[in-house]
Amino acid sequence: MSLDALRGFDMFWIIGADSLVQALRRMNDGWLVRGVASQLEHKDWAGFAFYDLIFPLFVFIVGVSLVFSLTKTMEQAGKAAALQRVFRRSALLFALAIVYSGGVSREWPDIRLMGVLNRIALCYFFAALIFCFFRWRGMLAICAALLAGYWALMTFVPFPDVRPTPGGTQIIAKETGFTNIAQLNMQSTNRIAGVFVKGVNLANYLDQQYLPGKKWDGTWDPEGLLSTLPAIGTCLLGVFAGLLLMNQSISDQQKVLYLIGGGMVAVGVGFLWGLQFPVIKKIWTSSYVLVAGGYSAILLGVFFLVVDVWKYQKWAQPFVWIGMNSITVYLANNIIDFDRFALRFVGGDVRNFFEARLARGFGDFIIALAGLGLGVLLCYFLHRRRIFLRL
Repeated sequence: MSLDALRGFDMFWIIGADSLVQALRRMNDGWLVRGVASQLEHKDWAGFAFYDLIFPLFVFIVGVSLVFSLTKTMEQAGKAAALQRVFRRSALLFALAIVYSGGVSREWPDIRLMGVLNRIALCYFFAALIFCFFRWRGMLAICAALLAGYWALMTFVPFPDVRPTPGGTQIIAKETGFTNIAQLNMQSTNRIAGVFVKGVNLANYLDQQYLPGKKWDGTWDPEGLLSTLPAIGTCLLGVFAGLLLMNQSISDQQKVLYLIGGGMVAVGVGFLWGLQFPVIKKIWTSSYVLVAGGYSAILLGVFFLVVDVWKYQKWAQPFVWIGMNSITVYLANNIIDFDRFALRFVGGDVRNFFEARLARGFGDFIIALAGLGLGVLLCYFLHRRRIFLRL
């Protein structure tokens, strides 16, 4: 139950809790609300905020979950059935990812091939294959190789300085007006290595050269080609946590200590590594993998302790509703947009009334609260009807 609750807690912020806090900030810009709100915004580049944990936490949970699901499948139907399940789920999720990004509503090349759901599909696919064919020592070696190998590639492999003025200060990003490859200095003879500037690093360069279709940041994508390698490492960290939870020879109290203690060590090592290889979500640096994976393990340990060991479960029920239909509510929010739908009930003069009679920003707070409520209500309805849309 703790795993479903943690997945739901993660999705809770995506479907509207972040908007709720931002609306609170418009009502009261005190230091406490301002501090919480600042944690619900992605770092522009280097650094780490709570909102930078949302995506890798979900990938981590995917790793934990596949241990339970694939172990059961292999025990009951064999490895071939498990592999068939992996291929089917990965393909369906990748197809849904294309639909989520707009499908073919736009003409090529204005179609995005790599995104959040795409990355989840790829991480699940490769981590599941590794789980099916290797024991934990082999998986550990592969995870270490992915993180160390990515660091080595990003640090030592030279690539052309694609800035309009090689060595200049202007970054290559959507925010600076660069939208296509033709605007870059792709023929530059000035080769650089070990650079982690936004738009000027090996991962972004490979996207500029080889990633077809639409790129989220103009000429490169935060869920690009090369950075998928360490993201698989994030999923494998979840696999290790899942193996720990399944180990019947270790007491629940010890599992909690291992998760929280191991998580703290990973966070510390990650930030230390970040002194040379900065903690950057948009290129999923190896240091970022350790920091995010460490915090994910700590959260899993806390949820496991409270929900499954201490059996304090009533408070977690709304998170369980969300967690058991996480992909469904994620897609529904993309199609419906809960906040926009909430305007049909609490927008217009209703919003203006709250703004004028109660407090500035209270109308936006009510809209955000209603939008979040609609998302939770959808999950509650599906849960009550025992409808669980799984791939």
